[in-house]
Amino acid sequence: MLPKRTLIALFLFSLTAINYVDRLALSMAAKPIATEFHLSPVAMGYLFSSYLWAYVLMSIPMGLLVDRYGSKRVAGIGIAVWSAATAVTGLGVNYVMLMASRFVMGGGEAVTNPCGARIVREWFPAAERGTVNAVFNAGAFAGPTISALVVGYLVQTVGWRVAFMVAGAIGLIWLAAWIRWYGPPERVAWLSVSERRTIVAQRGMTDAQSQDRSGTSGLGALLRTRTMWGLALIGGADAYCSYLFLSWLPTYLQTARHLTLATTSLYTALPYATAFCISISVAQISDRFLKGGGVKSGRRRFFIAGSSLTAASLIAAVPFVDSVPVLIGMIGVAIGCIATNTSQVFALTSDLLPNPKDIGKAMGFEVAAANVIGFMSPIVTGHIVGWTESFNAAFVVAGTVMLIGTCSALFVANREIVVPAAAL
Repeated sequence: MLPKRTLIALFLFSLTAINYVDRLALSMAAKPIATEFHLSPVAMGYLFSSYLWAYVLMSIPMGLLVDRYGSKRVAGIGIAVWSAATAVTGLGVNYVMLMASRFVMGGGEAVTNPCGARIVREWFPAAERGTVNAVFNAGAFAGPTISALVVGYLVQTVGWRVAFMVAGAIGLIWLAAWIRWYGPPERVAWLSVSERRTIVAQRGMTDAQSQDRSGTSGLGALLRTRTMWGLALIGGADAYCSYLFLSWLPTYLQTARHLTLATTSLYTALPYATAFCISISVAQISDRFLKGGGVKSGRRRFFIAGSSLTAASLIAAVPFVDSVPVLIGMIGVAIGCIATNTSQVFALTSDLLPNPKDIGKAMGFEVAAANVIGFMSPIVTGHIVGWTESFNAAFVVAGTVMLIGTCSALFVANREIVVPAAAL
């Protein structure tokens, strides 16, 4: 029988899935939107990236708010904002309104990772972090699978405007369940006494730390550590390649591989479904690998380096593959490696951060820094396609970026995050 804390893992999974359903909605509707508003690839690149501008701006403030006020209120407000903005996108009458609604959506979505990191630290024993973070992050790949199939179908049958409104409504359903069921493990009535004791004893934080929202380390102090910047570089490489596929894969399949919208929906869903399975499997292996020790020494980074190198090779090879099924398989494994990285970086941050009260601000910084790199991907790709009329160079650039992430995992993010004494 599964422990009742599995419900919290499902909340995390579905939160991220809804986040990515809403993100990919624009990609699935890109062709009719570009046609209706007469948008070039460069203009679409900026539209794709517009939600990330607010995401970057709000990630650190959201991390600070999570540390101060806790996850329940911050996550609830965030999903309410981004779901409403997604629905409003369907009412867009011009390019500026589309960009504005996506910008607001990105600001709301910035709650996801800081809230998720805090929830994992409060609710799960240290030995389960890799798997639970993988479940949390797997929503980022289940969401695009669902969006490709459902939103793609809605775009074909009832139009892109209705598709955005349906996508926005899903988040409000989640919000109602969140308000009803979520709370810290010390307070929820549905948790058994024995399971509550297990969580509190093995999560690596005391009851007082769980309830105390003040932090002992300022963000500036954390930024004086090399490991924080190394983790951000890994995340940046993952974000760059993730947003390449998230933004441009449907358009690439339709323009470069000449697939129909219906076939594109299926072939966009398959790589993300593959990534979902890969990320969960690797996370379980990593948790078993670390059970004998090595959490604080950062041994998890070797999984990250291996998956980064694999993704780099596969992404750079995309232009040289003629078979579409083989291509989809390669992209699926590459996205699976990125999925593995993302969840493992979250877990590695928690492993290497001694003070659990710093997790929100640390995750907020990592997400913001990673997405500064990531939001360049749709724009750079749009310019490359506009200049060369081909996606080939864009995939080579992305593979090179992943190699930087590999080096960062091995040589930069390789020690415990110890705040310098002068900064305390």
